[in-house]
Amino acid sequence: MMENNKYRILLVDDEPDILEFLSYNIEKEGFEVHTAQNGREAIEIARKIKPHLIILDVMMPEMDGVETCDVIRNDDSLKNVIIAFLTARSEDYSQIAGFEAGADDYITKPIKPKVLISRIKALLKRFKPDELTEPNSKVMEKTGLFIDRERYVVINDGIELDLPKKEFELLALLLSKPDKVFTRDEIYSSVWGDSIIVGDRTIDVHIRKLREKIGDDHIKTTKGVGYKYVE
Repeated sequence: MMENNKYRILLVDDEPDILEFLSYNIEKEGFEVHTAQNGREAIEIARKIKPHLIILDVMMPEMDGVETCDVIRNDDSLKNVIIAFLTARSEDYSQIAGFEAGADDYITKPIKPKVLISRIKALLKRFKPDELTEPNSKVMEKTGLFIDRERYVVINDGIELDLPKKEFELLALLLSKPDKVFTRDEIYSSVWGDSIIVGDRTIDVHIRKLREKIGDDHIKTTKGVGYKYVE
């Protein structure tokens, strides 16, 4: 694990008081903190500093958090950044929209500083070298689906797919043991980590996005249990 001062965190919120409060508490822990007050500014700063983590408010003028997240997730230079939404809204639909845009986590405000720091540290653990399963670099050649781990992309029938990080990790896990049914708990633990709290629909959203990209035939649902990859 890197020292805290090696991590770059970008805070994005249109309320200066919230930025000041968050910055103060996060910087006390030794993290390098940058701030932005809107989505467009956040994208510009992110491209310059390449943050490890972006804590992104959902409700912002001009470009909201979901739109900002979508732009970031489609930028190759930022494909590995972790994005956590920070919002006072707890409606299920807003969480679904966030995860569909590529968010990794969802933090509801107000949040106590110690809890926030704990969540941040848990999220940043994903940068450990052993955070991913280790399937072969090319998997299931007979189906025309390959994983290129060096470039962090999936090749499907000769077409290169640039998947968001969590989608890549989920597909890599399923491909690591074809025909094995991975339970929801196993998927949460392997892809999101035991210490990360995510919404109940998180896996479903990511599975649906994967099916849209590689087809419906290969990822099967075992009702009440989980998912598996089949030829």
